Amino acid sequence: MGTSERRSPICGSRITVDVTLDADGRVGEIGLLVRACALGQASASLLAAEVIGRTPAELAVARDAMTAWLAAGEGDAPDWPGLAIFTPALSYTARHPSIRLAFEAAAEAAALAAEHMLVHT
Repeated sequence: MGTSERRSPICGSRITVDVTLDADGRVGEIGLLVRACALGQASASLLAAEVIGRTPAELAVARDAMTAWLAAGEGDAPDWPGLAIFTPALSYTARHPSIRLAFEAAAEAAALAAEHMLVHT
């Protein structure tokens, strides 16, 4: 229903996310194509482990919370299981785009899938 690809220009990491929403508008299926550095792979793994059953709005909140946390460079990790693993990378701003890739792509793919549902109902 929705597909998004994100790429980090700094390291060339690339992640493609396909999302299908269920009848309730929640993520029912997800597919990921991950061609990324270790940080991008780790982020994609954390996303994939918890994404089923989430709404597009929840994915947007998670993306925005991660972006804000990384930009602040301090504080508690956002409320998504496992993200605290990136705490040591907070001071390495060049690595932040790779960490955000999966969440950015998933949020966009879910939003596109929700739009698709509206058009076809």
